[in-house]
Amino acid sequence: MHPGSRDRPAGGRLRGPAAAPARGPRMRPRRAGTWARGAQVATLYLLLATLAGCAGWGQRPPLRHAPAPAPVPFALNSFELAGDTDVVGRLRYTTVQGEETLLDIARAYDLGYDEIRAANPTVDPWTPPAGQRIVLPTAHVLPQTPRQGIVINLPARRLFYYPPAEPGAPRRVITHPIGIGREGWATPLGATRVARKHPSPAWTVPASIRREHAAKGDPLPAVVPPGPNNPLGSHALRLGWSSILIHGTNKPAGIGMRVSHGCIQMYPEDIAPLFEAVPVGTPVTVVDQPYLAGVGADGLVLEAHPPLPERAPTPRQRMTLVTGALEQAITRHGLHDTVLVDLAHAGELADRATGYPLPVAAGAPATEAYLAALPPAPLLPSPYVAPVASGDWYVDLGSFKSDANARRLVAMLLHQGPPIPARREAQADRVQVLAGPFTSQAAARAAAKRIDRDLDESGRVRHLPDGHLTQASVRP
Repeated sequence: MHPGSRDRPAGGRLRGPAAAPARGPRMRPRRAGTWARGAQVATLYLLLATLAGCAGWGQRPPLRHAPAPAPVPFALNSFELAGDTDVVGRLRYTTVQGEETLLDIARAYDLGYDEIRAANPTVDPWTPPAGQRIVLPTAHVLPQTPRQGIVINLPARRLFYYPPAEPGAPRRVITHPIGIGREGWATPLGATRVARKHPSPAWTVPASIRREHAAKGDPLPAVVPPGPNNPLGSHALRLGWSSILIHGTNKPAGIGMRVSHGCIQMYPEDIAPLFEAVPVGTPVTVVDQPYLAGVGADGLVLEAHPPLPERAPTPRQRMTLVTGALEQAITRHGLHDTVLVDLAHAGELADRATGYPLPVAAGAPATEAYLAALPPAPLLPSPYVAPVASGDWYVDLGSFKSDANARRLVAMLLHQGPPIPARREAQADRVQVLAGPFTSQAAARAAAKRIDRDLDESGRVRHLPDGHLTQASVRP
């Protein structure tokens, strides 16, 4: 909890702000038109809500002193469902260590690429400076669905699993980031079930995908056997929908993005325990909920994600979705008489779409102050393991005057799927990038082809025994 936030006591009402006075409507000048155009709609919506008994939208909450919050233990992806809370986890921050990338940090804290980028939009994902403060979007508003089985919210790039409660034990929810279908191959919405479970799956490649890869000069066999080159990874849950699976991946850098042909992809370290926990027949619900409102330790909050482009609402529709989500949260918790919503602030959060929950009740702290008060997360190592490489064949990708550019290319190579070993070598006033080593000229040529196809970087295959490498290596 933060100064000026609201705490939900046992009686079911929200306490008033602890310190911050109620603020007037706040609008960003360059985006004022977006929400100003919807002002009449908002007025009508709130009038209808008031006539329906939703008078709390226009009433100022009583100002009371909130007690100091108890320390919240750190949890990564498994949370107890306490009471009727809508929010699990807590926002935290960490700092960049050494030459970490945002992808390293995201994987360490079980976050997806789009999640951590939206939370830190000004940070270079490949070369963040050491010591840079990184917001960790490790708090989540639960989707508005029955809390059973597997629930997938596409705009959030998140999977939620509600395992059956053990006798005498509280219910829990487990959540992980996911990759979803890209435009033209959208992941379907609706309800289905886990139909079959496949350990070490082989991939029977659909004809349409084989044609797509052949057009790119990357022909695929009819069946890809289990192993590091199989995009299904180590485990797969086949759903009741044709050709749609929840599975692992050999390209973990794509988790959190729209990269698949409709399937739901997970980090290797996430799919394995989910595979073991989920029985055949488990219900699966896929929803499109970019705007999520709920009540948790910080009172009424709004979590906004960029809508899916193929279903993006107009500004007026977006305002209706936001106010509707807030009204539903207020109704669920019976807060009509105690909460005044700062609609201008809610509109600003919907515009920014940072992907993490922030307070929207009048008197809540400004976003900058709220983020400045976040607690630190414990330092966690990334599950990423650098590829083991041997040999004396390399792909020379040229030299760079900027070490940052060389570092960026090396990081991108190391996060390919499967990863490509790479290193930077100091050369007078420039930095050379080498992919490798590889055990043979053929392996180096295959890597050069992948690099050209996937990263649009051309390289020259070279035989470089260890004695010919510069000894002043910048990074192995």
